[in-house]
Amino acid sequence: MTKRIIGHRGARDLWPENGLTGFRKVLGLGVAGVEFDVHPTRDGNLAVIHDPTLDRTTDGKGPVAAHSMAELRGIRLTGSEEGIPSLDEVLDVLAPSGVELHIELKVDPEGVPYPGLEDHVVDHIRRRGLGGRTVLTSFWPDVLRRLRAAAPDSRLLASISGSSAEKLGCLDVVLDSLDELGTDYVAVHHLLLAQEMERLLQRVGSARLGAWVINEPGEIERWLEAPVTLITTDRPDRFAPPVQPPDPPPNGPV
Repeated sequence: MTKRIIGHRGARDLWPENGLTGFRKVLGLGVAGVEFDVHPTRDGNLAVIHDPTLDRTTDGKGPVAAHSMAELRGIRLTGSEEGIPSLDEVLDVLAPSGVELHIELKVDPEGVPYPGLEDHVVDHIRRRGLGGRTVLTSFWPDVLRRLRAAAPDSRLLASISGSSAEKLGCLDVVLDSLDELGTDYVAVHHLLLAQEMERLLQRVGSARLGAWVINEPGEIERWLEAPVTLITTDRPDRFAPPVQPPDPPPNGPV
């Protein structure tokens, strides 16, 4: 089965997480898609950052949504001199490449979806004519349901982890919700996927199934053989095909 490799938050183990440097450089690793995360800003923009707060990945503190986009650009990503990018800045880098855009809609520090975020993201994608290349993702069925209504031309991906399934009831409850939605992909944390592979293959099917986050050489070998379509990784360089040595010159006189 052909695997499609997705760079997670750009490629966060190689370059600053969700930073423009990483988004530029990951394109040179032959990925099929790039995954990144969005939060709204105080002034109605969209910032690309994973956490709902600034504390872990930047030199700032506090909720992302409490800052303007200009303020966020002035906050440094950990280990770099670059600021937090906007969605449009990320799309400026990725759109010309032709890769799939895996855009995850995040929630606030209390775990509550941001009101109107679905329409806001879809508007940005639609204005740029990127609906057909976009995979919109979330852990939460209600968010996916609103995305399906707002963007019927975009594909939907449901992410599942052990903790998210527990919060929503159990794995079967989540899968029942996704059956009603008709999500295009279901990406499952590798620990849960390994534990529940048979059930997930029965309920989802290998063509719609993805594994995340696969980083270590031993895990990579295992999951490249597994019946999944998507593999999301912080180390897409480890999936790149090896460089083949040139053919030796033919024997005999030149």
